Amino acid sequence: MSVAITFDHVTKKYLSFSGETTAVEQFDCTIREGEFIGIVGPSGCGKSTILSMLAGLFAPTSGEVKLFGKPVSGPSPAIGYMLQQDYLLPWRTIWENVCIGLEIRNEKNEPQLKYAEKLLHEMGLAGTEKKYPHQLSGGMRQRAALVRTLSVKPQVLLLDEPFSALDYQIKLQLEDLIAQTLRRHNITSVLVTHDLGEAIAMCDRVLVMASRPGRLKTIVEVPASIREMSPLDAREHPEFHHLFRRLWGDLQDDE
Repeated sequence: MSVAITFDHVTKKYLSFSGETTAVEQFDCTIREGEFIGIVGPSGCGKSTILSMLAGLFAPTSGEVKLFGKPVSGPSPAIGYMLQQDYLLPWRTIWENVCIGLEIRNEKNEPQLKYAEKLLHEMGLAGTEKKYPHQLSGGMRQRAALVRTLSVKPQVLLLDEPFSALDYQIKLQLEDLIAQTLRRHNITSVLVTHDLGEAIAMCDRVLVMASRPGRLKTIVEVPASIREMSPLDAREHPEFHHLFRRLWGDLQDDE
């Protein structure tokens, strides 16, 4: 399995009127193609900063971020980004929202449109094409946002707490649906979350960050017996509770 993402001794510092702040320090990590990685840690430990550097939104202060062996020097069409909010345009229908990325890239052709339509059906959104965002539930809007992101066929998907604003039942349903979809399409994924259970249930490995400054503390491998289950069923696996306590303990040690 080839390497998709490499963080090589990455440090990010911010300058402000109050002085210099180190958000991430000496972060080293390699992520394989098709792997689903979770990042957990206390607030302010640099989780979102790591995603932003990978997305090419800003450069590290030192060290290097590589995507498929090439240094990240700016935003890349190979990367899709999904946030807490869906950011669907209220004046456009769901189908028009889904096609925004294709329009921007001038790729609104028949094969790409058929792929977007297939994704819409996979996400259980058939029949919503002519509806507007305000006519959909929060969970359905997030699914539509994911279809919009995946329709341009990114090789890497970044998820920054995409389920945090949803009701617990909807959140569990979306975890199942999204995990299955990403694995089916072999998309390398990085999930930032405060929910330890979510990280264990969805991911292949979980990176635990320590704060002050943000640095990689440990990497926890999720056993195959859990990875092969749906996120909902994984929560009932005996090993799940052991991993949860281990991650919880790692985070408490940092306080």
